[in-house]
This record gives sequence, C-alpha cells and structure tokens, in this order.
Amino acid sequence: PDECAVFHCRGCWTVLGDSLQLCGQEPPGLSVLVCFKVTSDVTWEDSLLVGLEGALLGCAYYLLFCRSCGSAVGFILYSSGSDLAHLRDLFCFFKNSIMCYLLKNQMIIEASKVNFPAVTLKE
Repeated sequence: PDECAVFHCRGCWTVLGDSLQLCGQEPPGLSVLVCFKVTSDVTWEDSLLVGLEGALLGCAYYLLFCRSCGSAVGFILYSSGSDLAHLRDLFCFFKNSIMCYLLKNQMIIEASKVNFPAVTLKE
C-alpha cells in the first residue's frame, strides 16, 4: 500500500491504470510500466505496427491510446525476439506519457521519476 499509485494520461489526466496491476520489470532500452490490466479508457486499433528502430526493432505491436484525448500511451507486444517475449500480450505504458498520483503522499509525479518495487509475473 505504501507504493500504490494511479496512472493518468499526461495529456488529459484520464485514469488508465494503477500500480496494483504492475506485473513485470522495465526491460533494458524501454522506459515502460508493464501491467496485466488497464481501465476501459485505454484503447488500441486492430492494425499491427512493426518496430523499425530501437528496443522494439523487428517487434510487432498494437499502439495503446487514451480514449479521452487520443494520445499514444503505450503498446501491447504481439511478437518479439526471446529477449522481450515475457512482455507479449501485456500492457506497456510509455513512462513519458503517464503521470502517477501517489496515494500515500497525495503527490503527482512523472512516471519516469518513480521507482516501483520489483514485481515479477510469478508474484
């Protein structure tokens, strides 16, 4: 409970998820929060995108959007190499698109500045 946070869209403050749904560690090269569940205000299109550079090079994924303002807020990995296989079918929020409301301190902080406790899919 001490580290509980609510994830908001940086563009319009719509609630997109919370830290109770975190289920994985941030992979090297990707600045994301990995969740197994999000709110109904997170949408995605049926068309797959393919990463042409960076950590998602060669990966197929669906881009996640905020239903309220249309901002891109993350992705769902559809296919990847073995290094990112553990992220497939999970919701990955871009940290630079998300703000966190920390419940204990009642503070709003950028997701990139928050360190959540280590979580694994096994937990």
